[in-house]
Amino acid sequence: MGSTSGENSGTEGVGRRDLIKRSAALGLITVPTMSFLSACASGGGDEDSGDKGTGKTSKDNPFGLKKGGKLDVVVFKGGYGDDYAKAWEAAFDKKWGTTSAHTGTQEITGKLQPRFNGGNPPDIVDDSGAQQIKLDVLYKNGQLLDLAEVLDAPSIDDPAKKVRDTLIPGTLDPGLQGGKVVSLNYIYTVWGLWYSGKLFKEKGWEVPKTWDDFLAICKDAKSQGIGGLAHQGKYPYYINVAIMDLIAKKGGLDAMKAIDNLDPKAFVGSDAAQEAIEAIYEIVEKGYLMPGTNGLTHTESQTRWNQYKAAFITCGSWLENEQLKQTPDDFDMKFMPMPNLPDSKLPFEAIRAGSGEPFIIPAKAGNLPAAKEFMRSMLSKEWSTLFAQKANSLTIVKDGVNAGVQLRPGTQSTVEASKAAGDNTFNYLYINWYSEMGTAIETASNELMSKRIQPKEWLKRAQAAVDKAAKDPESKKNHRD
Repeated sequence: MGSTSGENSGTEGVGRRDLIKRSAALGLITVPTMSFLSACASGGGDEDSGDKGTGKTSKDNPFGLKKGGKLDVVVFKGGYGDDYAKAWEAAFDKKWGTTSAHTGTQEITGKLQPRFNGGNPPDIVDDSGAQQIKLDVLYKNGQLLDLAEVLDAPSIDDPAKKVRDTLIPGTLDPGLQGGKVVSLNYIYTVWGLWYSGKLFKEKGWEVPKTWDDFLAICKDAKSQGIGGLAHQGKYPYYINVAIMDLIAKKGGLDAMKAIDNLDPKAFVGSDAAQEAIEAIYEIVEKGYLMPGTNGLTHTESQTRWNQYKAAFITCGSWLENEQLKQTPDDFDMKFMPMPNLPDSKLPFEAIRAGSGEPFIIPAKAGNLPAAKEFMRSMLSKEWSTLFAQKANSLTIVKDGVNAGVQLRPGTQSTVEASKAAGDNTFNYLYINWYSEMGTAIETASNELMSKRIQPKEWLKRAQAAVDKAAKDPESKKNHRD
């Protein structure tokens, strides 16, 4: 899930994308248990107005924000750092005369649990990383503001348009809980495989479009003392990027929706799921994993990949910014879609793409008008460009980066991949809807990559996680058509 790493996601610097993690990406193994999370998100849910700073509304001030006042901002300081948020706060304070309090941290649950419990949460939060307070838990406790008012407000760049109409289609979907958008996944993320343009050129390798071609490169790499695939072993969210991509590309959007919709044959009984997990296990069986990768954190594994110790690594598009200090100047970082299994329903160019890094406004925020205006400002081209400059990534704002901004090679390659994919993009929602299920599948993947279970058992465990989630009456509120 996004969701998102950078001495990253969490407790010991965990994997960022709880976005999926992060989108999404995304619940790592170190995520607290659900009972703990339920406790940490308790604290009542009446939607306190919090409108202590409400003044007169106007076209330029749709939420009636008064000049002055305080704004409390907490952001996950992971793969994207937090310089972008400091730049936003400075711009906001200058315009509105506010005084922003900034917290950049990886300890989201540790720092915010007591505040949610006590009814005095921050005004706006980037709720991401391994210590993310799970969005489904916050929603069930009535602690998240419905963001419809922000999304239906006039866009700063074009007041004739609503904010929601200036965003890349589909990017609001991961923020849905019970049919309401309660989190804004701000960063436009693509997930897939990454490689070094320099290494590929030296070895004469071409970008593999089929799984057989991918395995051939892994085999050649192994023969030269290089790992085929690196993954962030301690945080199996990342290998699930490969597994879930293969399922969606092999079985098409129906296979993806079956998982999100908690189908009784989402995994057991799904030919796409079986072929995908057997393909991933083939890498393990043939010894194509980078040696030691199963025991490494995200940054340890990614750094070894930067040292040319593996041909490929799975990750989302926060990778480049997260690895800035470890990446050689001539590395030429590149992104590519997951190669296709035989007879895949989606083309090679299809990629998992969508929004990551969930920003929320707590229902009991002390300065709701400022929080709403801050989020509206995030969706302006000015702030979107600030983000691209500070964090080397794109946002969900359509054409949100000014033409003069020079992108790094990895980020540029994601732009090109997105254009090549066109409408052939997909994105899972189960990670945000059913965090306990997501964690259970990741745990099974960890066992598989370490050869402690076989593909058949992985399918069985993944299906059991789906079936358990389906028993929750709340799950009936989430559905993909």
